Amino acid sequence: MPENIITATYLVAAILFIFSLGGLSSNKSARRGILYGMFGMALAVSATVLNNDVTNYLMIAITVAIGSLLGLILAARVQMVQMPQLVAILHSLVGLAAVLIGFTNHMDAGSHFIGTEKTIHDIEVYLSIYIGALTFSGSIIAFGKLSALLNGRPLLLPGRHFLNILMLISVVVLGWLFVDSNTPEAALTALYIMTAVGLIFGIHMVIAIGGADMPVVISMLNSYSGWAAAATGFMLSNDLLIIVGALVGSSGAILSYIICKAMNRNFISVIAGGFGVTKAPISGDPSPQAEVISIDVIGAATLLNQAKKVMIVPGYGMAVAQAQHAVSGITQLLMSKGVNIRFGIHPVAGRMPGHMNVLLAEAKIPYDAVFEMDEINDDFPNIDVTIVIGANDTVNPSALDEPDSPIAGMPVLKVWQSKTTIVLKRGMAAGYSGVENPLFTKDNTRMLFGDAKTSMDELLVAL
Repeated sequence: MPENIITATYLVAAILFIFSLGGLSSNKSARRGILYGMFGMALAVSATVLNNDVTNYLMIAITVAIGSLLGLILAARVQMVQMPQLVAILHSLVGLAAVLIGFTNHMDAGSHFIGTEKTIHDIEVYLSIYIGALTFSGSIIAFGKLSALLNGRPLLLPGRHFLNILMLISVVVLGWLFVDSNTPEAALTALYIMTAVGLIFGIHMVIAIGGADMPVVISMLNSYSGWAAAATGFMLSNDLLIIVGALVGSSGAILSYIICKAMNRNFISVIAGGFGVTKAPISGDPSPQAEVISIDVIGAATLLNQAKKVMIVPGYGMAVAQAQHAVSGITQLLMSKGVNIRFGIHPVAGRMPGHMNVLLAEAKIPYDAVFEMDEINDDFPNIDVTIVIGANDTVNPSALDEPDSPIAGMPVLKVWQSKTTIVLKRGMAAGYSGVENPLFTKDNTRMLFGDAKTSMDELLVAL
């Protein structure tokens, strides 16, 4: 394929990727955004494969077939509740690709650069491998935490900040040695050591971050994978890879900032770790004097039949129980009775941004009934019944009332201000951050214990 045709195809693909990101900004246009992204990626891969420098089509066909098969299997088997884990593990593959391509490019005997051009190319290789190594190992740890294979609590090593600074300095020094090396062996040795440091840095960085900050970690690793791709694009002189990497990297960074703002968290403090290490109680057991008032399905149905305004606040527990379809049935029934029913979504509900929105869209909840926290948080005093389904940290009043709480200052949905709050939970366990929730023992709170899907199915029948 002629070079000018490839360039034009890359330009069209880049525009489609921009349209894709724009489409993903709302529920109504998300499907269209996904289609733009799919078509853009098909163009990008096709133009790359049809490049005149590509000759081994058999190997490409085999790898594309394997990748496509794995993608289809994942799409068929991975449930919506497992989407954060899938995103994390896919980020690790982007990082691994950057590392492997960087080493391959550096060791390419046909690559000849001299002078300033060589220095710039070496820096591109070095950055691509370092960011890729950090992204790979960090994403693996994030996958382990999200899958409960690793403890969600932060693991804080003594002198961890000094260790981070030491590793950062070593990366800079190794980079200087790599660029300034006189022999290929010395350069390769510096690369190997830096890669090991990058892998350790990624592990240490993510393992020190607590469970409640995992949404930030997901978006942060998304950003890192983008910058790794951009660095690889510079290394390979591939304009489209540079554009796509910059799009992913910048959008991930912006998303990280938005999430940190929504959680009243400082991005640097999240990366530094240490969340949850305070004098505040982190036990899931209620205080001895607290009294929990439980309710059964019939009692909940009675309250809902008397209500004019209802708010539903979903959380990760709804995703685990896969209760969204039962919730949809209750929503349609109450709407048919003239009840004003709305959904309040916290920016970090679930394990990644937009997790609850996707689940509700899957269950065909009307888009106009779904509101972000800032849009509806002042309405709770006018709500007759609020139903909290599996949410915990995002509805914890201690974020506002207890300055020493690990989640102090985090904006939360003020569900306790409604006339009655029904909380669906399996038990009295704390949230992902491990912080006790005084909402459960408030006078106007009723606890409906049990599996969320079973409870909602029974509630629909009772209604």
